[in-house]
Amino acid sequence: MTTDKYSNTRATLAIARASFRSIIRSPSAVVFSLLFPLIFILVFGFIGGGGITVDVGVAKTTDTSSPVYQALKNVKVVHLITNMGEAEMAQSLQKGSIDVVLDIHKNQSAPPYTVNVQYTKASTEKGNIFKTILNNILSGINSFGRVTPPPAVAELKETTVQGREYKTIDFILPGQLGFALLSTGVFGTAFVFLSLRITLVIKRFFATPVKRYSIVLGEMLARIVFALIGAVFIITIGHFFFGFTLVHGFITVINMLLLSFIGVVIFMGFGFVVSGIAKNESTVPPIANLITLPQFLLSGTFFSINAFPAWLQPISRALPLTYLNDALRKVAFEGAGLFDVTHQLLILGIWGIIVYAAAVKLFKWE
Repeated sequence: MTTDKYSNTRATLAIARASFRSIIRSPSAVVFSLLFPLIFILVFGFIGGGGITVDVGVAKTTDTSSPVYQALKNVKVVHLITNMGEAEMAQSLQKGSIDVVLDIHKNQSAPPYTVNVQYTKASTEKGNIFKTILNNILSGINSFGRVTPPPAVAELKETTVQGREYKTIDFILPGQLGFALLSTGVFGTAFVFLSLRITLVIKRFFATPVKRYSIVLGEMLARIVFALIGAVFIITIGHFFFGFTLVHGFITVINMLLLSFIGVVIFMGFGFVVSGIAKNESTVPPIANLITLPQFLLSGTFFSINAFPAWLQPISRALPLTYLNDALRKVAFEGAGLFDVTHQLLILGIWGIIVYAAAVKLFKWE
């Protein structure tokens, strides 16, 4: 009588299949990984993202003491961006991530100021809003304190550049996808390994020929597959129902899925850390929220981090979800390949090294 040779590969796949079935039967996994992101996508897709803000890039040569600039500073819907270089500003205007470029020059002769404004066809609605605001300001300045028609204080010169329309969904969907991956990686991993340890399932595994790496790889594989299925679902809903931009179609989807794979693997490292620190299941949510909530709020999930106060932006730029969201947006809207987002991948890689080094120190089998 012959027996089949034991295979850790088959054991890994068996653990992955069992774990995947448990994930899809878990209401919390479905809610946090699929339902919440989908709700936000539906809300922003239908109502357009709430209050309007016009992002205005301010050229370095702008005379910020001019009455036009000072008046714009007091307009609440106008967000003046002063920390961009000329090349970055031109690129951002073309792709619609900023709506207007403003350059105000002081003249030696009349009129005292020239206001140069560049609009983009990628953001015509907000460009028109800014045009109305600016015309009202110029009208008020030019006629202030005068009875007869005065000489103009400022001359307006306008140009429009070509660009792909940048819709609300093009910003929101990558952020929601990143949030789904973060939730799956942190909460899913933390809860399952803590539960396996507390219920002594892992200890029972040690009585079998199953290797430790098979347990880890099996659980990781199940979460990766679940996360990628969720990513496909979110991208499909966004594209076909709300016009989410996929510049290169199927190739763009593949690149987004590769980024999703990298993201969920790194975020699972946080989950391993949480499962090592937590003493019981009731302590998992507070610890996990300390990791996920700041990233959810500060990593550009709903709003560009350029809209945050200057003191808060360095914190936002230190978080791993910021770089995943940024890479997803560049791939989806700008048509970037993975070699074009190497900076974002480098930061994510550094985070991966840090978090898995911590996981090795903190993770407990028993």
